[in-house]
This record gives sequence, structure tokens and C-alpha cells, in this order.
Amino acid sequence: MPNTFGSRLKRAWNAFTNRDPPGRIYYGGGYSYRPDRVRMNRASDRTIISAIYTRIAMDAAAITINHVRLDENGRYSETVDSGLNSCLNLSANIDQTGRGMRFDMFLSMLDEGVIAVVPVDVELNEATGEMDIQSMRVGKVKEWYPADVRVELYNEKTGQKEEVTLPKDRVALIENPFYAVMNEPNGTIQQLTRKLHLMDVIDEQVGAGKLDLIIQLPYVVKSEPRKKQALERRQEIEDQLAGSKYGVAYTDGTERITQLNRSLENNVLKSVEYLTNMAYSQLGITPEIMNGTADDKVMTNYENRTIEPIVSAAVDEFKRKFLTKGQRDEKSESVLFFRDPFKLTPVSAVAEIADKFTRNEIMTSNEMRQAIGMKPSKDPKADELRNANISQSSEEVSEQERMLTRGRETVERSIANQNG
Repeated sequence: MPNTFGSRLKRAWNAFTNRDPPGRIYYGGGYSYRPDRVRMNRASDRTIISAIYTRIAMDAAAITINHVRLDENGRYSETVDSGLNSCLNLSANIDQTGRGMRFDMFLSMLDEGVIAVVPVDVELNEATGEMDIQSMRVGKVKEWYPADVRVELYNEKTGQKEEVTLPKDRVALIENPFYAVMNEPNGTIQQLTRKLHLMDVIDEQVGAGKLDLIIQLPYVVKSEPRKKQALERRQEIEDQLAGSKYGVAYTDGTERITQLNRSLENNVLKSVEYLTNMAYSQLGITPEIMNGTADDKVMTNYENRTIEPIVSAAVDEFKRKFLTKGQRDEKSESVLFFRDPFKLTPVSAVAEIADKFTRNEIMTSNEMRQAIGMKPSKDPKADELRNANISQSSEEVSEQERMLTRGRETVERSIANQNG
């Protein structure tokens, strides 16, 4: 390939090698699971917590994120055909779709507190500084430096996770907006994690047949004969329980039995219920959202309080790291997310809402189209803030007739000149 000016401007960059990698080399055998998949911390891998994380991550990943071009008013004009857009919506890498990568990104962010989205293969234009991202992956932040960050990232060339040190200005570092609730050591989710772990320990003890009983006998156990008698009595009760089909035993009416772990289990269960309800409240979640029976009002509140801040955190960082300063300052391009405000609304109601907004001169037709992620119409009337149902004034009608007359005369003169 000749060393032309254009080829010198564009330079391939790879997060692992900073050059075109050699042929495929695999160390060891294959895997029975996908090694590139992000896995939750063991502490977070609890039924309640993993269900909350998964629900939020799935709903956040369902929102479309696009690299877009803006009009002169800073509004959405069209979607840019770029590598970034392809990674976010079509294919993020050889293993993941765009949506799959977004799901891993949000799930990891909720679990870790902060994650790195790394452009792995990039075409860098040295003249403009623009990056054409060919592939990207979600990485785990291992160490922080003043200008760099060390990330654990899956290398598809070797089939292994590796640690690489990368400049911060080339990596999107996305922090969980609910960090204080979910990731702080004394946050609600971390307290709930510890209580769930304690419940597991209690369940294991009960499952192992360990009851932790204290038997109060009707005599003082101090002398050796009484101690021997007490041990024999304990053995009798253990034999009854071991030989009973349903774990039932009898005691003397003068004996008193106290189960030590019962009160502890009840207290832990109450704490789990309290912390679960608190987590739901702080994260804007309800049991109806978790089981899929929430109405549109509850879902709207959940999307505004929970989903939108999470998606905005990612979009803002993409905009800051993956667009040049010139693109941001000129407001010619941006990264936007599009949440369908009518997802839970019947089609008939959507048409009614659009009609009311345009008829009452709240939004133009193009503003309505742009709000739901549709390209604006090129019809000049679509940018007019006016009620289409009100008849035009006589002055407006006369002006339109004059414009039509001038246009007709211009066409006739042009035809006459051509035939001249």
C-alpha cells in the first residue's frame, strides 16, 4: 500500500497491542462458558440483589443510544453512520451485539460502582483527532492513576482476560449515580448483602440438623452424678429427634427448652424485609415493577427516577470521551438516548397527544417527530408553530396566491427563453 497523505493521517490503534495484532494464538483449551461475559461479585450474587440489578440493567439496555447529527437549533437531525453507532446498536465486538454490550455495561456499573468502556480497535484521524471506533468492550477498573487507568479486559485474540493500562481520555469511565445506595460499604444494598449472607449461614446450620438448644433441667448440675444424669438426658432427646420421622421429641413437664438461633433468625428476617423495602424506595422500584404488573404511572416514575439517570451517566461520558472538542463546541454532533414516551400508550392515544400538542401550539410537527426519534420532515410547514385546524387569514391567503403567481410567471419566462 503506498504511503499516501491520507494513509499517514489515519492510524490504527489497538487497546492491547497498539498495532495490528498477529495471527490468532490461543493458550490452552477452550471454555465451557463464555469467558468474556461480565460476572457479578460473589457478594452481589444473591437472589434479591441480582434480581434488582438484572431488572434495572435490562430496562436501561432497552433504551436506544445513538451518535447523531444536530441541526442549527441543537436538536436531533439525523443518525450518523459511524463506528460508534454501529458498536452501540449493531455489533459491539465479535462476541456481543450492541444491546448485549449495553446490558453488560449497566449490570457491571450497578455491581462495581464504576466501569470502563474501552474502544478496543480504533481508526484515529490524527489531523482532526476524531476516532472511528471499530469495536468496544466493558472492562473492570483495577487501579487508578493520575492520567491513566488500569483495566481488566477480555482479549479476543488470546481468549483470556488481561490487564492493560490506558489513558483516561480514551476510556469511558462510567460511575453509578446510585453509588451511595448500592456500592458504599454502609449503603443499603451492602447491608442487605450482609444480612442475606447471615441468613444463609443460619439455613446451613438448620439444614445440617444443628438446632442450638438449651435444656433447663429441674435440678442443679454441679456434682458428677448430676452431670452424668444431664448428659444422659441430653442423649435421650437427641435420640428421640434422630429417630423421629418429623423431628418431634417430648420432654418432662418440669424441663424448659430454649432454641438459641430462632430469635436470631426472626431478627435477621425482619432486617432483610426492612432493607429490601428501603432499597426499593431509594432506587424507585416497587414489587409490581419486579413482577411485571406495574401500571403506566408507576413505570413512568421508575423510568424517570431510576433508568434515566443511569443511561444519562453513560451517554454523558460517551459524549465527553468519544467526540472531539470541536464536535462538542460546534454542537454539530452529539450522543443522545431516545426513550419512547409512548411505549405504554395505545396508538390511538399517541395520535391524540400529537394532535393536542400541535393544535395548541405547544410543539411543532418536527419537534414532535424528533421527540420520539424520528427524522424531521423537510416540509417547511412542519417547523411552523401554528394550529392547522384554524382557517388562514385573508392576508395569508393573498400572500400564498401572490407567491404562486410569481412562481408561475418565473416558470413561463424560463420556458419562453428556452424556446426563444
